Amino acid sequence: MSGRPSPHPPLALATGASLSPVAEEGHRIADEIIRQATARGAGRSICPSDVARALDPDWRRLMAPVRHAAAALADAGRIDILRKGKPIQPADMRGVIRLRLKAGG
Repeated sequence: MSGRPSPHPPLALATGASLSPVAEEGHRIADEIIRQATARGAGRSICPSDVARALDPDWRRLMAPVRHAAAALADAGRIDILRKGKPIQPADMRGVIRLRLKAGG
């Protein structure tokens, strides 16, 4: 171990410590993904760029963090990531994707 801080600090919710700005942004993005997907309704999908646009006028800078948050939500079983209308694994995420709530989630 090099003694440098990890680029991915652990979430400190259980200890009551405050989140890093990066972790805080990730939570804000994840919340917006869930909010928009819920508003769209069961079985319907949203575009990741709509999430980014809702959060920042300079939305393009958020596209990678939105995809990262979507991957985390998919890994947690909360959403599906779709490519050409079919669910894919986060590791296969490239190109044009859409997001939807997991059925029953």
